[in-house]
Parts: sequence; structure tokens; C-alpha cells
Amino acid sequence: MTLTYEESLEHYLNTFKKSGEMSLRASKYIPGSYSRRSFNYGPHAIYVDRAEGAYVYTVDGKKLLDFNNNFTVSILGYQNKEVDQAIIDTMKKGYSIGNPTEEEIELAKMICERIDSIEKVKFFCSASEACVGALRIARAYTGRDKVAKMEGGYHGFLDDFSFSAHPDAAKAGDDLEHIVPLPESEGIPANRAEDVILLTQNNIEVSEKLIREHADELACVVMELQSGSGGIVTLDPEFVKRIREVTRELGILLIFDETIMIRAYKGGFQSKYNVKPDLTISGKTIGGGIPLGMVGGSAEVMDVAARNEVQMSGTHHGHRLACAAGIATLKQLDDAAYERLNGMGDRIKKELNTWALKEKIPFIVFGESSVLGYAFTREMGQRIHTHRDYWTKSDGQKMQTFALEIAVRGFLPVHRGQLGLTLPMSDQDITDFIETTKDIVKEMYS
Repeated sequence: MTLTYEESLEHYLNTFKKSGEMSLRASKYIPGSYSRRSFNYGPHAIYVDRAEGAYVYTVDGKKLLDFNNNFTVSILGYQNKEVDQAIIDTMKKGYSIGNPTEEEIELAKMICERIDSIEKVKFFCSASEACVGALRIARAYTGRDKVAKMEGGYHGFLDDFSFSAHPDAAKAGDDLEHIVPLPESEGIPANRAEDVILLTQNNIEVSEKLIREHADELACVVMELQSGSGGIVTLDPEFVKRIREVTRELGILLIFDETIMIRAYKGGFQSKYNVKPDLTISGKTIGGGIPLGMVGGSAEVMDVAARNEVQMSGTHHGHRLACAAGIATLKQLDDAAYERLNGMGDRIKKELNTWALKEKIPFIVFGESSVLGYAFTREMGQRIHTHRDYWTKSDGQKMQTFALEIAVRGFLPVHRGQLGLTLPMSDQDITDFIETTKDIVKEMYS
């Protein structure tokens, strides 16, 4: 019998019944039940009581292997001894202080030494705030206002970037040279769209044409080398290199948003491309589980942020606890750690793609390093190369069916089709995930 969405939904509601009750209770005090929309998983979020190692333990009594890891933040898993001890030691010294501390300097130094394109950094409380800072630096440096971004690219909830990360296919238009910038939310002034130019991932010809047409107005081009929230799309090296050449020629700053993908390699995901941006945005893993964001880049560009005219100060920027946790995290992320993480990712891709091809099932796993995507394509042999491929090639209902059922069976991916790997995961954990995935997919196509 074929596993249907309705059956998976029933399984989910029965398995996570207490989570459903807590979601309902939360709705009385929190709009939409949660402070993050991304928490929502099917009909309601899964509430967690505690987490340890590679696992989360839900209020419903379920133990789940966590492929979400706070949307790729917790690369070391939970209750990491070194990170926990660093936080405890720092708390004992006082942690909400209105003065700079040594931890901020040390973390900045570590980041500059790891990533070739970064000579100086500024810290924020989140990557969303770091996006604000990067855009302000770019505008101050160039004297221009407009920003070019990828359709399907997500850069926080700042009004200037909150266009077409998750666009409505019916409203976006078919002309790639005139994609309609669609606001991500109500409450964003319509005139903000006037400063946004939308590019198509991996389309060199159209992207270069648009950048040249708007060169006198563009402060920056911002891109995720591998997108996350808008769906996993990995940029081709040729595309990235050409955009770098064009932006350098035209005096437009190139910004890499490595909020997620800084976890790919010691030098960030950009080290694989061997392309240096002018600015890099990051967050998530660099704070070791404590909220932290960062903008880094060349000294020439970053020194704009030292001028009194360019203001981007915040009460908790460079927070001592976050910097201490970040230091303890980066110390553990050596070449061997990345090799192991990326090896697990390669194994999942190879084994599941080989199996699906043999079984003639249109299921694919893609992405790079320790952040993968999966999709149920409409035909065999299709791949995800741009955000629009999700509209035309991916079966959304099958994605939801799988997401609900895999959670019931003990695994927690991001519901939108994303897997994040963590160091505490064992070879057996990966085997169990692969075999359970095969079982569910077979049931969906039986």
C-alpha cells in the first residue's frame, strides 16, 4: 500500500500529540505560537525538552537524530564539553558588560586567520543584523544604494533584502531579465523594491547583463554560494568567478553570505571556489550556539565602519558569551573535523542517489559538504540548478509526506528538505538514516 500524505499526517499528529497541545497553548501568548516561523513543521512544531550529542528529546518522549541542529548552528552537537566549559568560565567573570573584552579580539583574530578574504571583522547579535551592517558598509563605500541578490536567496528579515527568498511562482513573472521583486512579508514598504535587482542563480548571461545595466546604481551583489532557506541550490564555480570579474570591473562590492556555509571548510565555502569577495556575512556556527553575527572583509572596505558617520552599534554586539563559545567551537573545527563531516555528507548523497537510480525512483540528494538538500522530482534525471527548479521539478506534497514520516521514525530534518550534519553523529546513525529513508521512499512509490 502506498504511503500517503494523509497517513503521514495522522502518524505525526499521534506521535507528537503533546507538542500539538503546547503549540495551542503558546498561541494564546505568542502570535503564531512561535517566535520563529521556521519552527513550524507540518501542522505544528515539535517541542524539545532537552538535547545531547546528536539527538534531541521531545516533550512527547521521542528521541530524534537531529539533522536540523538549530538550522545548521550546532555543528558540534549539544552539550559539547569544551563549549559548555567556556561559557561557564566566562559567566563567572561577568558577561553583560558595557566594555570590550579579550574574547572579542581573539575570535576576530581566529576568523581573520582562517578566511583569506577577511582582514577585519565587526560582530553583531545575528546574521540578520550582519546583513544590515554589510549593506550599510557597501552603500557608504560605493556611494550607491541598490542591491542585486539572487531569486531564492535569503539574507535575514531586513526590509532591503526581504524580497523573493520564497517567491510566489504565479507572481514572479517568466522574464528572467525583469523578475518582479516580491516582498517576503506584509509591512515592507513597496518602494523598497525599487532598490532591489533580482538575478537568477547560475545564469551567467542574464545576471551579467543586469549587473552592467544597473552598474551606476549598484552598491553590491550579495549571494549565498549555496542557498539555504529558499531551497538548496549550489552555485557553479564558473558563475561565481564571472560575477566576481564583473563586479570588480565595475566597482561593485561582492558580498558572500556564508551564514550557513561557513561550516563547510576551515576557510569557509568560498575557499572551495578560490574566489575572494569584498565582504563576507556569517553567523550560526561562529557563535557556538549563542547568538552572533559577523561582517568581515578587506581592511580597505571594513575601515569604512570605523568612521563615525557609519553607525552600526548595538548593546550586545560582540557579546562576551557568544565570542567565548565561538572560540571554543572553532578550536575544535580542524581539518580532520571537516573531513569527517563532509565525508558523511558524501556518503549520504552517494548511497541514496545510487539506490534511487537503481530503483528508478525520482528522488535525489544534492548539496555540498555537511549541508544537503533532497527532493522528489517529477521525472527521473532532473536536478535542482536554480530556485525556479523547485517550482517546476519538485513535488511539494511528497516532500511534506517524507518530512512528516521521517520525524515519526526518529529523524529530524528541516521540513523544507534540508539536512545538516554534526560531529557527534556516528557511522551507525548515518546508516540508520539512509536505510529509513529508503524504507519510506519505497513505501511512497509502492
